[in-house]
Formats: sequence, structure tokens, C-alpha cells
Amino acid sequence: MVLSSSGLWQELVLVPADQTFIMPDAMSFQEGAALPVNYLTAHMMLFQMANLRPGKSVLVHMAAGGVGIAATQLCQTVSGVTVFGTASASKHKVILQGGLSHAIDYRTKDYVEEIRTISPKGLDIVLDPLGGSDTQKGFGLLKPMGTIVVFGAANSVTGQKKNLLAMAKTWYNQLSISTLKLMQANKSVCGFHLGYLKDFTLIRQTMDTLLGLYVQGKIKPRIDSTFHFEEVADAMRRMHERQNIGKVILLPEPKKEEEKEQEKGEEKEQEQEKEEEPAEASAVPQEEEEAKPEEVKEEQG
Repeated sequence: MVLSSSGLWQELVLVPADQTFIMPDAMSFQEGAALPVNYLTAHMMLFQMANLRPGKSVLVHMAAGGVGIAATQLCQTVSGVTVFGTASASKHKVILQGGLSHAIDYRTKDYVEEIRTISPKGLDIVLDPLGGSDTQKGFGLLKPMGTIVVFGAANSVTGQKKNLLAMAKTWYNQLSISTLKLMQANKSVCGFHLGYLKDFTLIRQTMDTLLGLYVQGKIKPRIDSTFHFEEVADAMRRMHERQNIGKVILLPEPKKEEEKEQEKGEEKEQEQEKEEEPAEASAVPQEEEEAKPEEVKEEQG
């Protein structure tokens, strides 16, 4: 495995020897690609910055993403840790099976109210990749002696194109706090960006810890999907639209012709099914047609 702040979307890369790591025998190449950035980020935030200990409570935003799943798994290596996670409802089953204590649909519920109902005193740790007003909410959820770690600004990325208004709104609503207020609140605010961390001794020590946890079966990267280099736009779209559960992996080798033909066949079948749908719908009895709107509402809910 290799670690670099940039330039890894290539068939061949050159990195310093101290940024390379030997993969365990049981680890796949896809897992080797998925582990370093996500798990280093999660581990350093939880253990180096927030000092995770037994019995603590943690909020993980974007709990179905690569860092979110890594953080959830790492929390399970400490006894009695309660993990709250935000994600769309369609992802709840998977992340709850992965060890999350409480899943909250941020699209339909106020996660602050939901957390306060379950944990009235608040939380010990908040991992915030969102920024903007959510950082303020996270700070408000902290117990005294609690810590919020900000490691992204996902709220500034909306829609299919650059949205300057969303970026400005996120910047405007960003948490602004004085050192005096921090003293009075007995809370901590931290920032983390692995790309700017140049302490490779610490990085290697953390990687050794993570590889040990992998060998013990305590952590395992979840691979959502794989895309060839020629499909990078599709891979980015999947992440941008927040469809992934786990890590999206890029494969450097060209796509095989048989895979392309198979995909074309599947797309053709899907088009044929769509064309047949109206004819099937017209044959549905009236009573079933009238029942469908309620069923749809129940499914959406």
C-alpha cells in the first residue's frame, strides 16, 4: 500500500519508501486501496484528537461513507461506546448491521432533537465533515469536556455544478468562537486534514495499529463499488450524489471488452423493461391502483 496527498490516479506512482506499507496476506488490493486514508483519518480523529475512551458517545455524520464506516468500526474496538450516525434511510440497514447504535435520517428528521431525546446530556465526540451550520449544531450537542473534530465542508457542495451561493452560505454559517467562550464552555474544537499532516512517524505508527486490527478481524473496509479509470466520471457522480455505502475504488486496468458487452446487454434489458411497464400498469385492477399512492408514501417514509 502507498500513501500520498495527491497523484495516485495513475497506473504507476513514485512515493518515498516511508510512505509504503506491506499488505497482510489476507487483504485484497481493493481493501488495500480503501484502508489508508479513511482509517487513518478516523483513527487519528477519535484517538489522537478526541481521546476516545470506554463509555463515551460519538456522532458520525455521513455514517455510510468511507470515513463514517471506518469510524464506526473503530468505535467498536472500545467497550461501551455509543455511536450515532446520520445517513439517508435507504442506508440504515447496512450501517446498523455494521455496528452503529442509532441511525438518523437527516433528510426527514432533526438529528439534534433525535439525539437529545436519546441522550439528553449530549455527546462526548462529534466528527463533522459537513461544516457550516452543522458545526454550530455539533458544538451545541457536546457535553462539557466534549470535542468536535471538523474534517470537511460537504455542505458547500450541492447540485451538479459549482454553487457559489452554497459555498458562501457554508462559510457564513461556519462556527466562530472565542477562546474565552471555549474556556467557559469546557469544550474543544479541532480540525483535521490528513493531506497536511507531515508527521510520518505518527502516520506509520497509526498504520501499524490499523493493520494489526485488520489481521485481528476488528476492522474491514467496505467496498461499495469499483470503476475503471475510463469510468472516473461515473465514480465521482456516485459519490457526489451520495449513493455509495463505503469506499468507491478506481481500477487502473482498462475495462475488458466482455464487460462492456455485458453492460450494453443489461442496459438494453432495462430499456425493454421500461417500455413494457405502461402496458402492465394498465392491466392492474382499479382497487390496486388506488392503493398504490399510500404504499408509495409508506415506502418513502
